[in-house]
Amino acid sequence: MPNQIIEGSQAVAKMVRLCKPKVLAMYPITPSTHIPETLAQMKANGELDGTIIRVESEFSALSACIGASSTGVRAYTATSSQGLALMHELLFATAGMRLPIVINVVNRALSAPLNIFNDHQDSMSERDSGWIQLYAGTNQEAVDMTVQAFRIAEECLLPVMVCMDGFYLSHTYEVVDVPDDIKGFLPDYQPEHCYLDPNKPMTIGTWAMPEPYMKLRKELNDAAEKSVGTIQKVHDDYAKAFGRGYGDGLIEVTGEGSTAIVSIGSVCQNIEAVAKEKGMQLVRVRCFRPFPRQQLIGALKGKKSIIVIEKNAALGLGGGAMFHELRSALKGSDAKIACYVVGLGGVDVTLDYLRKVADSADSLGDGEVRWQNE
Repeated sequence: MPNQIIEGSQAVAKMVRLCKPKVLAMYPITPSTHIPETLAQMKANGELDGTIIRVESEFSALSACIGASSTGVRAYTATSSQGLALMHELLFATAGMRLPIVINVVNRALSAPLNIFNDHQDSMSERDSGWIQLYAGTNQEAVDMTVQAFRIAEECLLPVMVCMDGFYLSHTYEVVDVPDDIKGFLPDYQPEHCYLDPNKPMTIGTWAMPEPYMKLRKELNDAAEKSVGTIQKVHDDYAKAFGRGYGDGLIEVTGEGSTAIVSIGSVCQNIEAVAKEKGMQLVRVRCFRPFPRQQLIGALKGKKSIIVIEKNAALGLGGGAMFHELRSALKGSDAKIACYVVGLGGVDVTLDYLRKVADSADSLGDGEVRWQNE
């Protein structure tokens, strides 16, 4: 039912139901738990046709999804933090086997010390596993991204994680439009690639000697880079069908100014308000993998100063992952690029703090990194 006041996790679960996964392997972990809880209730109510597998760990959850997807059916799971970390080995296996599995990652800090609140260290730590990574800024976008993720995954033969901020989005009630029908946008899954069939025995994901292994990794890299076009097309098709679009599907640019702030996730709602107040531009990254290099180069051309604000830390290197990738992309640019590491472990990133960040633009040195509350 469109335009409901609903919790973010429940809204995402409603969209997952519409996507008709045949296998949903679930192991609850805060703050993603409300997604499997809602899906389980739907199953109990007779509203969900798929099979829910209650596994004993997140490793088992993705293992079950791999098995299901290998037989040619749509598979799904959700997790957070330590759960995603426990899947680490299988994240690489999923991508290497080119299985179009979708995960909703409800972002949460990694321990130690133990912390259940939001930052992006969990998914950012898996950025090179071969998964497409999409980051939602609102609950509405998390819903819209989820259905797009299934189509992107199945067209690219790559797994997709849709990341949404724990508690800030997952447990927040907002007005969200969950469509009644998505059949015209996401058809029933009809795999065109090889999958396990007792009548046609085969082996997948098996042993590889060095030369074929190297070749297959290069093919995986090429597929990830090529997925840029598919992500944009699927986004545009969705915008035409449902009237909601987000920039070009990879980044979303708001405002103007000689100084730009580049960020990701729900904190961009506060950043947008401050950027407008200070006459700055906000460049919100929606897709971190594949990294939207050319789109960012175009959006940031001619800027005097660029401030990257992100909720992860590249420990031992300084700054966050996006900061370093952006500096590499803009090598040779005249822009001064600095970074603020913020919100780790759920520290509030307030409007007043962001005003101070914006006011520091002229005093920051190129390559300078500052930590919130430092």
